[in-house]
Amino acid sequence: MKKGKTSQLKIFNNAKCYYGTVDAIKLKSIYIVLQTWVEPTRDLENWDRVTSSIKRNIKFTLNEICNKNTFESYYIVDLDLRSSGIQTGKRSFMNLEITLYLKSTFDFKSKDLKKEIKEIISSIYIENIMNTKYFIIHKTKKTKELVWHIYSKRLWKF
Repeated sequence: MKKGKTSQLKIFNNAKCYYGTVDAIKLKSIYIVLQTWVEPTRDLENWDRVTSSIKRNIKFTLNEICNKNTFESYYIVDLDLRSSGIQTGKRSFMNLEITLYLKSTFDFKSKDLKKEIKEIISSIYIENIMNTKYFIIHKTKKTKELVWHIYSKRLWKF
C-alpha cells in the first residue's frame, strides 16, 4: 500500500524543489529536496571544504528559522555535490535533501505546513546557495539555444 506523497514547490527559476513524506497517514517527518546545477566561479584545490562549509551554514540557517513549535530541534541535512569533479566551465549536479521531524500532527496538504516549508527552503536557497561566492546556479546542465531555420519564407523552431 502506497503511503508516501510529494508536492512540487515552484518558487525558484533556476532550481527544482519539492517536499514529501514516506508516510502521509502517520505524518512524523517530511523531506525537502532542492536540485540544481552549479558552475564554479574559480578554481580551488579543496572543494570538499567548500561543500562542507555550505552544509554547515545550511544547518545554522535551519537552527535560526525553523519554527520550534512545529519542528523538532534535530534534522538531517544531506548535501550531495561531487567535489571530485568540480571544474571551472563545467556544471555539476547538486542535490540537497533536508529531513525535518514534526512535533505535532499535521495534514500533509495543510497550508500552514506548506507555508513554513516554503519559508525554510527560500531562506536556505537565498542565504546559502544563491549568494555563495563559489558557484553560479543554473536550472539545467546545458544552455538552451534556439535555432531558427528559414524554410519557404517561414521560421521553424527546432
